[in-house]
Amino acid sequence: MKKIFALLMTFALIFATGCGSQGGEKNSADNEPLKLGTIKYLNVTETLLDNYFEKASSRMAQTSSMRAPKHIFFDNMTSMLAALQAGQIDALSTYESVGDYLIAQNSSVELVTKGVPKVSDSFCCAMLEENSALKKEFDDAILKLTADGTLKKLAEEYIDNANYNDLPAVEMPHFDNAATIKVAVTGDLPPLDFVRADGKPAGFNTAVLSAISQLVGKNFELVDIDSGARAAALTSKLVDVVFWVAVPSDETFAPANFDKSDGVIVTEPYFTDEIVHVQTKK
Repeated sequence: MKKIFALLMTFALIFATGCGSQGGEKNSADNEPLKLGTIKYLNVTETLLDNYFEKASSRMAQTSSMRAPKHIFFDNMTSMLAALQAGQIDALSTYESVGDYLIAQNSSVELVTKGVPKVSDSFCCAMLEENSALKKEFDDAILKLTADGTLKKLAEEYIDNANYNDLPAVEMPHFDNAATIKVAVTGDLPPLDFVRADGKPAGFNTAVLSAISQLVGKNFELVDIDSGARAAALTSKLVDVVFWVAVPSDETFAPANFDKSDGVIVTEPYFTDEIVHVQTKK
């Protein structure tokens, strides 16, 4: 069970030391690169991600003040928030919708407003190549849900107009004698991927899964794991599907699908969100 709510409450009780500099990718206090926390990628190391940003910042040096950060990976949002609270990282990298959630839940954190590159990720699902038929079913369902406006309505309900203090659990349809597909949920990206205090999955991603289940006629069993365990869960076949958020729509910093390993296939995207950085208030 995730403890994001409890950890957010502790933010209000501590003195926030801030990020050194308001934005940018340099810690002005000690002239060291900003230590940027991020949820662990599936197949990319901290060093490789640092290298991507080093190359990008070098190319952009003539037109941008951005400096490459030092990335520090975390297995889940709870440990990353704890590191931010303890001053072990200067900021954390997440998505705009998640940043809005974190800020709404606690007044001691804020968005970094300067020096953050405008990059968006497209959200989709990943599965093994052997499940290409399942991918086709997901693709067809996602395209239909996009065309008929269902995805837009779900985004409005579970993201834009969501009550963060009472995110409703999402019930999965059940079909007698139908195949069961195991899908990993992490709870690490509220209100997108979220697990309530009572252990029930909620949020936008779960709502999208429910809509896909209705169309493909298969049962989805939700398996609660840490984000850092997604790759192992997929390759070991503990789960059939994981949420995938590493398909940059802007290749300034890294190649498209740079985090996708051999033998993994990804579905059509169902949502796009901009990357933001969150820090403690100065």
